Amino acid sequence: MLTETSKYSLSDLAERFQLELHGEASHLVDSVGTLRSATPTQVSFLANPAYRSELESSRAGVIIVKPEDAKTCPGNYFIASDPYLAYARLAKIFDVFHRADPGVHPTAFVAPDARLGSDVSIGPKAVIGPNCQIGDGSVVGAGTIIEAEARLGRQCRLYSNVSIGQKVTLGDRVVVHPGVVIGGDGFGIAFAVDHWEKVPQLGGVRIGDDCEIGANSTIDRGAIDDTVLEEDVRVDNLVQIAHNVHIGAHTAIAAQVGIAGSTTIGRYCMFGGQAGVNGHISVADRVNISARSTIYHSIEKAGGTWSSMFPSLPLKEWQRGVKRLRELDDLARRVDALEESPENSRDKTQGKKKT
Repeated sequence: MLTETSKYSLSDLAERFQLELHGEASHLVDSVGTLRSATPTQVSFLANPAYRSELESSRAGVIIVKPEDAKTCPGNYFIASDPYLAYARLAKIFDVFHRADPGVHPTAFVAPDARLGSDVSIGPKAVIGPNCQIGDGSVVGAGTIIEAEARLGRQCRLYSNVSIGQKVTLGDRVVVHPGVVIGGDGFGIAFAVDHWEKVPQLGGVRIGDDCEIGANSTIDRGAIDDTVLEEDVRVDNLVQIAHNVHIGAHTAIAAQVGIAGSTTIGRYCMFGGQAGVNGHISVADRVNISARSTIYHSIEKAGGTWSSMFPSLPLKEWQRGVKRLRELDDLARRVDALEESPENSRDKTQGKKKT
């Protein structure tokens, strides 16, 4: 359900979000925009120095800036130590996509023994399986399937076509975007002489409060124990989290990351897009993994940034680098041969005698 956005005076916003206002207190704004496109009724911000050149020509009704950028603001502005964070908090009041109306759509199926809290919304053709529990104020989108014994906390938001497997537990205020599969079988197979046999996946998935799972991501159920995401873990689109992975609180994972089974990720970590993590290893707290890096071994020291990716180069430079890389093995053999030569051995012996 869409609702109209209200208009807010700059003085109201300054008071509500603890911002220092410079400009016309009674000026009204009703939405947000970029520095380049914003109109006089919109809020914008400057966080990335790359966009500083757009500041002076911006027509925004108010701009959130750091103190050092205030002198070049053309009109009204808010001062914030972290403009992006201030914008994130302020922009929420302009979000017109409010919750759906409470109730169960006539085309949805809810098992007789499922328990729905107050003000729950179940969308068209959604399925709520036996012995499920849906917390107060939660929204289940169209076509979403929640299998037996799953648990959703309060004020969760499951968008359309989400699949929640058996024995999956979501905490409060968890957001799950379209196409996500939580609780599918992990990749467990055992080789028996000439064929593969499936290893039963008997665990579940536990996701903490305030987590968000991006579109078309998958989180596998555990093989024996549960796969776990602690509170406030943020997962982007198209991420694969394998069985029995444990991810610490406040970790953020960008698109197309793959984390292999039985890996433990610490708290406050960040993973760049397309990074890969080997199975049965651990990553300490507050570790940053650069985009497209592959982590083969445990990282035991907290903090720091790890990377295993070559930055892009002009084609000719890249070709020269690859050619030299291929020659390294031959070069190493030649160095070894020189070190083992009679002349080199004699020089080393004479050097030892002199000392």
